[in-house]
Amino acid sequence: MLRKRRFADVIARQLDLFVRDQLELLEACDDAERAYDRGGRPDAEERFGDYQELVETGTEILADLRDNFSSTLGEPEAEEYEAAFNRAVAKRLPRFGLEIENT
Repeated sequence: MLRKRRFADVIARQLDLFVRDQLELLEACDDAERAYDRGGRPDAEERFGDYQELVETGTEILADLRDNFSSTLGEPEAEEYEAAFNRAVAKRLPRFGLEIENT
């Protein structure tokens, strides 16, 4: 259990900062998702594309945050941290968690 929680505090703080600093992006994601859900069939593909672009931007920002911190760690610690970060993103910010491991 200790190993699993090793990076919990730093990851929680990083995700808090992401939410605070990227509030406009998060709101834009919410708006784009609602527009897609409410939109008619003719506009669905375009609206979903808009939503996906925003999610991709957020995922890239999170991956950069993860990668910058993991670069300060040794290899075994970096792998442990990255896995913990990806799990935390999937749990707390699920729309970004789908692709975080591939970024």
